[in-house]
Amino acid sequence: MATATVQASPGGKAWHERLLNVVAEVHAQEGLTALLLTANLFLLLTAYYIIKPVREALILTGGGAELKSYSSGFQAVLLLFLVPAYGTVASKVNRIRLINCVFLFFASNLVIFYLLSQIHVPLGIAFFVWVSIFNNMVVAQLWSFANDLYTTDQGKRLFPIIGVGASVGGVAGAGITALAVKSLGVYELMLVSAAILVACLLLTNVIHRREKRRIHDVVRQKEVEQPLAREGAFRLIHRQRYLLFIALLILTLNLVNSNGEYMRDKIFTQAARQAVAHGTAGGLSETNLLGTYAADFQFWQNLLALLIQFFLVSRVFKYLGVRGSLLVLPAIALCSYSLIAGAPVFAVIWGAKVLENSTDYSLMNTVRGALYLPTSREAKYKAKQAIDTFCVRFGDVLSSLTVLAAVLLHVGIRGMAAFNITAVALWLLLAYGVIRQHRKLTAAEGAAPA
Repeated sequence: MATATVQASPGGKAWHERLLNVVAEVHAQEGLTALLLTANLFLLLTAYYIIKPVREALILTGGGAELKSYSSGFQAVLLLFLVPAYGTVASKVNRIRLINCVFLFFASNLVIFYLLSQIHVPLGIAFFVWVSIFNNMVVAQLWSFANDLYTTDQGKRLFPIIGVGASVGGVAGAGITALAVKSLGVYELMLVSAAILVACLLLTNVIHRREKRRIHDVVRQKEVEQPLAREGAFRLIHRQRYLLFIALLILTLNLVNSNGEYMRDKIFTQAARQAVAHGTAGGLSETNLLGTYAADFQFWQNLLALLIQFFLVSRVFKYLGVRGSLLVLPAIALCSYSLIAGAPVFAVIWGAKVLENSTDYSLMNTVRGALYLPTSREAKYKAKQAIDTFCVRFGDVLSSLTVLAAVLLHVGIRGMAAFNITAVALWLLLAYGVIRQHRKLTAAEGAAPA
């Protein structure tokens, strides 16, 4: 490995690497790239959380919580075309050109949305669908890039550090939105997010060039400059049992989470309407009040996610491993929905969802990235992209059907929570399947990619 650009200490580690040991174990000359990836994920999540409250406000005032839930069907249909298109591009260009294309595509889309808003084109459903796809695709791609840079051992040690960027970005994005939405306006935040995406693109290119210079293996040097094999993402998932179990687990996870988001949105919408009707909204409209609720909720969930990521994730990885860490979030979800089933009120739902989401965005996101470390490059880019987009959104489709059934049958929040408890039991079974397959892949130390 080439000498790092940062001067190492006499003990073999630079000062920033010793500092990073507070979060996770860092070896000499690993720190700078880990910090750059952390900064990249920070910017990416900041861009997302700046526009997420905008998405929530537009969809809830444009159709309510039910329309938000039903829109997942549009996303799943679009992804049936977008995932193969992504795979086709990945089979024709190298990784840095693939990443640049994706960043430029989404940044330009934000500028287009802003221009449409200026001529008063209704954006509620279209922008909601777009943001939901954008978030999953760009975050999945960044974790794919990190998987491609690191060995299995490095990833297990360094991914908790990289995940800090997501948690800090979530807090920063929500905080920026809460402060800026009143002074800049809702639509102007789209341009702010687009500018941040351009910064992400530039930083990714810096990381790519730095790591490329540090590769001494001629075969590996050629590999990172080559397009991926032509096998499609869905075929990879169907052919490899490990990937299939991950896909089903992520689908079930998102079914549970999306049902919980519906319960939260129903409570938020009811509270906003009551506040406006009773004159306790402080002069805010229902749209602005919902935006305030969403920003406040996201700030606290992301602050807790930051604390979990910074102080707990590397410790959980160390003592439970990647496999044991898979079981933490479903255990929390089981407790959360049991509480909601018993007391479906604003404070309980707010607190339960803050805890569930913060664990999902910190520990579980890091676990999801680490699951692909022992897999092929095709699985890291193509299969992960399909699982983190289509499977996530198909989980939303199942949630939409659940919501539709609940509305038709007049099932309240308590009934939805009971359904989620049953779904969590399935989630635990799928986690056991992933654990078994992961153990097989990593049974031999230094095993070759699957």
